[in-house]
Amino acid sequence: REGETDNCNPLWKTLCNNDLVNARSTDVKLDCMDEETLTTMVSETLCLLPRLTRSLSSIIYHKTKGNPLFVSQLMISLGKEGLLRPSLSRRRWEWEKEKVQCQKLPDDVAMFFTNSIEALSEDVKASLCVLSCF
Repeated sequence: REGETDNCNPLWKTLCNNDLVNARSTDVKLDCMDEETLTTMVSETLCLLPRLTRSLSSIIYHKTKGNPLFVSQLMISLGKEGLLRPSLSRRRWEWEKEKVQCQKLPDDVAMFFTNSIEALSEDVKASLCVLSCF
């Protein structure tokens, strides 16, 4: 993430010395989405017309400022918490604007992931610790 690390960061040093270790890498730059792009993404994800998802995508945009990582994590979180759910009778996705709007978000993506990990069971967190060593 551009501008978030300095030259002393171990990961930054490794990436800068990439040629020395003969490792291939690809830089991917993700810019924040504008509101119209986010509306299109939400619309396509939920298989609904943009006019039907505009209220939801507007809330998501204002909460995430279009940050792609925040957007995806927020949508996953809304699904897990039942705030974004399929309606069998209406044959489409539905949400309650007021409840989605009240959804709290941390200030940065790292804290969002930290909160998600902290919500896991102790067994799952222990497994993640072991697996992170490989």
